[in-house]
Amino acid sequence: MEMMEQLTGVRRCPHCSIAAPLLYRVWHSKQGEGTPRTDNQQRKAWAVYLCRTCGSAVSAVAYGPYIDNSAAEIYPSEKQAHEDIPPVARTFLQQAYDTLHAPDAAAVMAGSAVDAMLKAKGYDKGSLYDRIDKALADNVLTQGMADWAHSVRLGSNRPRHADIEKPHVSWEEARQSVGFAEALGNFLFVLTARIERGILAAKAAEEDS
Repeated sequence: MEMMEQLTGVRRCPHCSIAAPLLYRVWHSKQGEGTPRTDNQQRKAWAVYLCRTCGSAVSAVAYGPYIDNSAAEIYPSEKQAHEDIPPVARTFLQQAYDTLHAPDAAAVMAGSAVDAMLKAKGYDKGSLYDRIDKALADNVLTQGMADWAHSVRLGSNRPRHADIEKPHVSWEEARQSVGFAEALGNFLFVLTARIERGILAAKAAEEDS
């Protein structure tokens, strides 16, 4: 990612998910100096860019004092579905991230991600409605999570079945649906895997001591 007048090399806008976004620079730290700091650590060059499509800001940082070089990181970062989420669900979730600029598509993908996550946990019989309620009964989901999951299910059904009265979802509704699918993936898989790795690491450290 090159920090020029435009920030190049960003696959999708972290805010609206438009592909190959035009991110134009509106501010940068002083050329050749980077931003001041008092901890005697290496200075960083910062720049702020706006997305031409959605108008949202993206900041980029390079280590060292000079602008017009490669960015080490951008904030917020591009959305990537976590590798600890099972492959099918992860693919649907990534597609939900990538289609936020098309709310109907994002809502459908979010619903499919939730569906795939429940199947990965063994809830593969009956309708998605039934499987959400079964996961609630088994205490895999809390009441609030089950209610939100049903909301995502209903939201994904509207564009999928071309609901006569309200066939489309809004961008905010799609964002909420994608946010839930992400939260559910973190709850069911990412956090569990992190805990398991932590336990194994603690045991290994204990054995080595």
